[in-house]
Amino acid sequence: MLKRKIEDILVNWKNTPKKTPLVIKGQRQCGKTFSVLDFAEKNYDHVVYLNFVKNPDYIKIFDGSLEVDNLTILMSALLGDKAIFETGKTVIILDEIQDCPEARTSLKFFKEDGRFDVICTGSLLGVKGYGKQPKSVPVGSETLVEMKPLDFEEFLWANGIGDQVINKLKECLQNETPIPEALHSRMQQLFLQYTVIGGMPEVVQNFIDTKQMNTVLQIQRNIIYSYEDDMVKYAEDKDKPLIRECFQSIPKQLSKENKKFQYSVVKKGGTAAKFAGSLQWIEDANIVSRCYNLELPELPLDGNSIQDIFKVYMNDTGLFVSMLEDGTQYDILQGNLYGYKGAIFENLIADVFTKMGRKLYYYHKDSGLEIDFVMRYKGGCYLVEVKSTTGNTKSTKTILSHPEKYHVDGAIKLGQYNIGRADRILTLPLYLAFLLTQY
Repeated sequence: MLKRKIEDILVNWKNTPKKTPLVIKGQRQCGKTFSVLDFAEKNYDHVVYLNFVKNPDYIKIFDGSLEVDNLTILMSALLGDKAIFETGKTVIILDEIQDCPEARTSLKFFKEDGRFDVICTGSLLGVKGYGKQPKSVPVGSETLVEMKPLDFEEFLWANGIGDQVINKLKECLQNETPIPEALHSRMQQLFLQYTVIGGMPEVVQNFIDTKQMNTVLQIQRNIIYSYEDDMVKYAEDKDKPLIRECFQSIPKQLSKENKKFQYSVVKKGGTAAKFAGSLQWIEDANIVSRCYNLELPELPLDGNSIQDIFKVYMNDTGLFVSMLEDGTQYDILQGNLYGYKGAIFENLIADVFTKMGRKLYYYHKDSGLEIDFVMRYKGGCYLVEVKSTTGNTKSTKTILSHPEKYHVDGAIKLGQYNIGRADRILTLPLYLAFLLTQY
C-alpha cells in the first residue's frame, strides 16, 4: 500500500479539539477516497460512508431538514446496519460532495452538534458548470485541504527509499557537499522514472507491481480520457469544445521556444475572450497550474506578477508525458529527450514545486533575459534555471551582476549535475528540487 502524506494531516486533524468537518479536494483519481477510507477504518469504531456519484439516492437525505438527528435517521434507513452512530466513535464520510451541495451546507450543523467527525472529498468543487452550488458555503465550519497526486518523496517511499537515504540527501544539500556517486546514480534513475510515471496512485502501484511501461501508459491515457469526459459531461454546453481544445493544446504550448500560453495556439484566431474561461475550468479542476511572469524578479513575487502573461504546466508530470507521442517514455528513460527536452524538464520541476505547495513564477523580457522559475527561498529571492543538458546561465549571470537593478539573493541551477557552487550560483541535481522547502 502506498504511504501518503495526507495520513499525517488526517491524524493531526483527528487530534484537534473542537475540530471542524474536513473537506479534501483534489483532481480525480489522486487517491482521496482510498486514503480517507483507510484512515477511517484504522481510527474509528464505526464508518458511515456515502458516495453521491455511485449512489445518487443518498442526495435525497439532504433534501429536507439538515438537523443532525434527522440526517442520521435517514442514513440509518438507507444504510441499515452499516450506519452506527456513537458519539466520538463514528466518522461520516461524504464522498464526491460536489454532487450534493446541501451536504456541504450541513457541515455547519455537524460542527455545532459535535458528536460525530465528518470527512468529505470532492473532485470538482467550485468548477464552473458542475451541478448546483450550495445555498450556503459553511465558512468557518469546515477545514479545506488540497490533496495532490504522489510527490517525488512519496514516489521514493513507494520504491523502498526510506528516511535514512532522504536524510543523507538533506545533509549533502545543507552542507553543499557532493552526493556519493552510487546514491547519485540511483536517484537520477528514480527521477527519470518519476518523470514518465508521475504520481497518480494507480499508475505508481502498477509500476511497482509490474514494471511494465506499456500498462503504465495505458492507465495514464485512460485518466486523460476520463478528464476529457468530465469536460464533456460537466462543463456548460457552450464551453465543452473550447475546454477540450484548450487542454489538448498544452503540449504544443510548452514545445514553443517562448512557452508563454497563447490562445492563438489553442485555435487559429483564438483570443482570451473566447478561451480564458475554458482555461480557468481546467485549472479549477486541479489538472493544471499557471506560472506567472514577473515585472521584476524580486519579492514580493505575487505583487510583481503579471496576471495576463503566464505559462501553463500539467500538475502531474506522468500525465503530461502520456500526452506526447508514442515512444516518448522510452526515450526519456534512455536519456534521449530530443526537441521536447525543455518542456519535459520544466513541467517536471513545475510538478515538484506545485506538489510542495509553491506558487509558480518565471521571468522573461523581450530583451532576451529569461529565467525558468523564480522563488522565495531562505527568506530571499532566488532564480531557478532548469537545464536538460549542461546549458549556460547567461541570463542568471546578467541579473546577478546588476544588484543595483535586480534585488536577487542567489540562483539555483538544476540539471544533470552533482552538488556544487560557483559564487552565488548553487548547482544541484534535478532530483533535489523536492528538498528546496525553506521559504
